[in-house]
Amino acid sequence: MTGNPSDPSAVRRFDSVQSLIDFQGQPAIASRTVEIDQETIDRFAQVTRDSQWIHVDRERALAESPYQDTIAHGFLVLSLLTHWQESCIAFPGAVMALNYGFDKVRFTAPVRSGSRVSARFALAQVVETKPGEVRCSWNVTIQAEDASRPSVHADWLILIRYGQSRPG
Repeated sequence: MTGNPSDPSAVRRFDSVQSLIDFQGQPAIASRTVEIDQETIDRFAQVTRDSQWIHVDRERALAESPYQDTIAHGFLVLSLLTHWQESCIAFPGAVMALNYGFDKVRFTAPVRSGSRVSARFALAQVVETKPGEVRCSWNVTIQAEDASRPSVHADWLILIRYGQSRPG
């Protein structure tokens, strides 16, 4: 495993089940920052067919929203998890890393259009499901720069298999 926990551009490498087990309970790994601009919000609204005014109508949001601007969809912010994870965590030697789902997701603060946002990943639990395969539970916090509190808290499960891939 390499990477400097204080450097958000560093990538932590977990090359074995044991490297993950050894990292449980250590300080969170910080991702790179992503700007969530209005164009991204609008494109997400088109793809998901969720065009609620609080996301896509800037004039109305400035006049009526308690956030005084448009805000990103919670699912847009959540959908960036894989990007953030890949910016700071790698699994060299893994033949598979699979999104296994969530035990908990909470949207606790808005992400205003134009915000620069990043995630922090703390490895809470590693369960070896079979030799060479683990289910990892990551406590994830997503926060916009200069925000007083995080926007999202999630318990994210990732299944990782090391070793030889099985023939199809």
